[in-house]
Amino acid sequence: MNVTVPSIQNCTSPNLCWANGFHTWTIKNVTRRENIAKCQHLFVNANLLDLVVSITLLVTSLLVLCGCLIMIVKVLGSVLEGRVAVVIKIINTDFPFPFSWLTGYLAILVGAGMTFIVQSSSVFTPTLTPLIGVGVISIERAYPLTLGANIGTTTTAIMAALASPGKTLRSSLQIALCHFFFNITGILLWYPIPFTRLPIRLAKGLGNISAKYRWFAVFYLVILFFLVPLSVFGLSLAGWPVLVGVGVPIILVILLVVLLKLLQARCPRILPKVFQTWNFLPLCMRSLKPWDIAVSLATGCCMRNCCCCCRICCRFCCRLCCPTCCRCSKCCQDPVEEEDIHIKVPESFRSLSMVVEAPEGVPKSKADALNTNTTSSLTAL
Repeated sequence: MNVTVPSIQNCTSPNLCWANGFHTWTIKNVTRRENIAKCQHLFVNANLLDLVVSITLLVTSLLVLCGCLIMIVKVLGSVLEGRVAVVIKIINTDFPFPFSWLTGYLAILVGAGMTFIVQSSSVFTPTLTPLIGVGVISIERAYPLTLGANIGTTTTAIMAALASPGKTLRSSLQIALCHFFFNITGILLWYPIPFTRLPIRLAKGLGNISAKYRWFAVFYLVILFFLVPLSVFGLSLAGWPVLVGVGVPIILVILLVVLLKLLQARCPRILPKVFQTWNFLPLCMRSLKPWDIAVSLATGCCMRNCCCCCRICCRFCCRLCCPTCCRCSKCCQDPVEEEDIHIKVPESFRSLSMVVEAPEGVPKSKADALNTNTTSSLTAL
């Protein structure tokens, strides 16, 4: 590297020496020792790439998290067995009239206090999930507890701001109070008036859908927490005209659907007959059943008689549209439907006469029909 020396005599070589104003420069090899410490993690001594290590740790942590939640539900179910009814009655009981409306606000204070004790809403909130799963706490009671946890988690930032130096005390306290009043504003918007408690109804609706279609929970997480944020971020990088041009039509469509849904539920008579129901839309746009069929076929590729791709395409077309639109409809038939059902008839029934003599005065055609019905009945038996 280039270094300055007092005079030309201190240069490493006359050819590698030059003057620049009041300084004399030369080229010199400089060796520096930097203290580089390894990170502290499980695979610190493993010869693996950072991407492989991060994916491994992420998958392992998710498996441990899911396993712990399942075990918590099992343990709580076994511990509270026989006493669940008493616990449910105590936790979900409201104050007597006319103070029943204060129960939710007391739950908010309890959630804030518990979160203040553990200093993190990430510790208190996940404990509500298994309790709701075993039926100890209702969703109506868990909702104010979660709101209180959001308030309690702001106390950590306020305490840290109060402990900051005097020069940064004002700015840090302003940020902490912004977090606090933001959560307070959210509670004022979505809790005091019972009509505005939309998260409870949304949670019940999503829970019912997920109970019927198990794949919907994964679909919801991927769409809402990955694809939608990435799409908004990508559109914002493209510029605000692109973001507005794509976002405004989507928002208008959502508002139109909500308005039409409200009119169908409240006053359908003011709507045209075609808009009183959603039957004017294709089945795949008004029901999750076609998508459930597609997911079931995609996840069950180990089928007989045809390849996976052909079977998925054919069955999807046959079930959604019409049986005649798929040329390979033979491969769409279930193996169970193609097998002939053989019924073994006991020897005692075989010795019976399958022909019934017609009474006198009955025409021969009716007698033949009677024999046919009798034979069919005995064969089925």
